[in-house]
Amino acid sequence: MKIAFVINQTHKETARFTTTVLALKAHQMGHEIYYIGLADFYYESAHIAAHVRKVLPDQMLTSTNSLMEVLRATEKTKMMLEDMDVVWLRFDPVLDMVSRPWAAASALQFAALLKEKGVLVINDPDSLSRASNKLYLEGFDESIRPKTIVTRNYADVIEFFEQQNKLIILKPLKGSGGKNVFLINKDNQQNLKQTVEAIARDGYVIGQEYLPEAARGDIRFFLLNGEPISINGKYAAVHRVQQGDEIRSNVHQGAKTQEAIISPELLLMVDKIRNKLVQDGMYFVGLDVVGDRIMEINVFSPGALCQTEEIVKEDFSALIIEKLAEKVAFRERG
Repeated sequence: MKIAFVINQTHKETARFTTTVLALKAHQMGHEIYYIGLADFYYESAHIAAHVRKVLPDQMLTSTNSLMEVLRATEKTKMMLEDMDVVWLRFDPVLDMVSRPWAAASALQFAALLKEKGVLVINDPDSLSRASNKLYLEGFDESIRPKTIVTRNYADVIEFFEQQNKLIILKPLKGSGGKNVFLINKDNQQNLKQTVEAIARDGYVIGQEYLPEAARGDIRFFLLNGEPISINGKYAAVHRVQQGDEIRSNVHQGAKTQEAIISPELLLMVDKIRNKLVQDGMYFVGLDVVGDRIMEINVFSPGALCQTEEIVKEDFSALIIEKLAEKVAFRERG
């Protein structure tokens, strides 16, 4: 296969990113891998191309660190994208929201044109455009979601705060990585107005009920085509536990990872969201689960696969690439 990974920028990639793990595995399995930055697309006379960095199978790579070294030393070359077997959208729109606000939307438009030309684009670019912020979760079964408001009005937040017994989470509607996530309770409610104003400077504010189970962290749970990823009865999932007084369970915010216990209730929640994910073309996603609620569905660039493989000790990335190759072969057979 020829697999192109669309990322934010090469210099922002790291050896432990999920994209890097997947790309290395694809390379080791004999596939050609290409990297495309959000600013690298090129359009001419109804054809879509990009200035890509390519890593061919004959380049011997044994680790994600070596992949990063090769990638950064590789010059870009212009290449038509209509011959790609897969264009895999693996960028975080939030990273460019301030400095390059045009980048993510433009990349999705180019990806949509590729989809129209018959290229397999994952996740589906049209659905990603509709899922560009956390409102996407609100389109799923109410029973799997926390109670939520979305507003820029301080009075709305006060009303919700009182309804939730003065214990809520506030965060940006369009955010990632745990940035600007706040726990507001009766002990720090004097900061509520200031917090709402700070978040609202960048757009809408989400208020969510606080789930007591959140004190024990959350579970990152990976799905492929709406199904839990599993090998030998073990799921691609990891329990992320925040440290000290930190309320965020994001790994790069200092959370520690440990084995996740997958309950029947969690699998039942997956059953309730499966059909919509498949219909939306959300091929590879990561759920953030707290107790009996899904707090977020990560559809752009779900991370923590590296930590998951280290803890579960199964080669989930190989399974993901194998399933992708099967999908490509099925499409080619028509």
